[in-house]
Amino acid sequence: MSSDNQWSADEDEGQLSRLIRKSRDSPFVPIGIAGFVTVVSYGLYKLKYRRDQKMSIHLIHMRVAAQGFVVGAVTIGNFLNLYLMFLCF
Repeated sequence: MSSDNQWSADEDEGQLSRLIRKSRDSPFVPIGIAGFVTVVSYGLYKLKYRRDQKMSIHLIHMRVAAQGFVVGAVTIGNFLNLYLMFLCF
């Protein structure tokens, strides 16, 4: 077996350093994460006052809203990055 494919702990980056690196590459990722946490927190808070709505329906709505926020933030970030890239040329 070749030594090129061996895993080394020195080469592994931590989760925090990976998040910081991805934040520099795409600044809308942390915005998407913050929006996701906000939507889920609000949804869990509203879980108490859902009246006659079923729990599964409430959780599905909360999941769709959170995923929509993340996808929207990443999409806007990519289009902005693409726009800025074409401006430079």
